[in-house]
Amino acid sequence: MAEVITCPSGLAGRVRGLKVREERILTDKKLARDGAQLDELLTACWEETFDAGPYALVADNVAWSSVLLGDRFFALLMIRAETYGSEYEFSTTCQSAMCRARIDWALDLTQLPVKPFDEANRTTFVSGNRFESTLPDAAKRLRFKLLVGDDERKLTHLQRTAPERALSAVLAHRVVDVDGVETRDKRAFLDDLTMRDANFLLGEFARVDCGVETNIDIECPTCGHVQEIELPFDKGFFLPTKKRPSSSSRA
Repeated sequence: MAEVITCPSGLAGRVRGLKVREERILTDKKLARDGAQLDELLTACWEETFDAGPYALVADNVAWSSVLLGDRFFALLMIRAETYGSEYEFSTTCQSAMCRARIDWALDLTQLPVKPFDEANRTTFVSGNRFESTLPDAAKRLRFKLLVGDDERKLTHLQRTAPERALSAVLAHRVVDVDGVETRDKRAFLDDLTMRDANFLLGEFARVDCGVETNIDIECPTCGHVQEIELPFDKGFFLPTKKRPSSSSRA
């Protein structure tokens, strides 16, 4: 079964669900180590392109390493929906210290809010992927880029080798240059930013990007506590699992 989808940037095409032969992609340790699993899944399940959106096709194919993370994630969600149906079930733990009960939850992947690519931001991306902003505390003008597949692989490796410096790695990778700061001094400058400036930058990244809203609110059926969580997404997202009872789930 295949479905025509339109990604947040305007990239449109036909995707299909996973087949048994794709199990090797999910279990291949080398692909996991190299961060190539998602590219392999997208290439395998993207059957046809109707609109290339802001991207240049390579031999009539989508070069997923050059596709924005928001588009990649949206396509992966739709592949998962085509594979098992749009309802996604998962479990988490109530964050209330007085409760800590298990929460079984369900949601419709096709109903998650999607932020489209603003036309002005799309033009900036196509024209070189350089977005400008000014830091409030440091009062420095800088340029940053939106992340694509190649960046995701590099950042995954950096964050795996030094998880305690995840924020530093993200800022250093996304900020292209800073007015008055030599390239060799950029990392030191970013490490010396106030947390207010760092938080501002993260907000700027999100402001110009496109994608799927993955922060969701869930309510504990035991104590009623409402908490915000990030949609669980790992290799198990695509593997078949035994269906859990959904008596306490919410749509």
